[in-house]
Amino acid sequence: MSDFETVPVGDVPADAKILDVREDYEWEAGHAVGALHIPLNEIPARLDELDPDEDLFVICRTGGRSFRAVQWLVGQGYSATNVAGGMDMWLETGRPMVSENGLKPVVL
Repeated sequence: MSDFETVPVGDVPADAKILDVREDYEWEAGHAVGALHIPLNEIPARLDELDPDEDLFVICRTGGRSFRAVQWLVGQGYSATNVAGGMDMWLETGRPMVSENGLKPVVL
């Protein structure tokens, strides 16, 4: 049993603060509109970029890295929720995406 919540993509509010913890090349290929990008291994060093009082919905490609990020963030006193299925499911359900490379957004 975990001490934090996991929700399906469909339960992420349209105005949610989304934290994408994937690698740079994954982010550049396609990400949720308005998401904040901090790769998983950089979160401890960049913690000051996050508001501990803001509800974060943490996403990666399929849910593994975001699960670890949420575990750690909750342990630091942050409000964080894991997004089950990750960007694979985000794309599949037709949620809005953009890319940083000028191409049609994809999930790598």
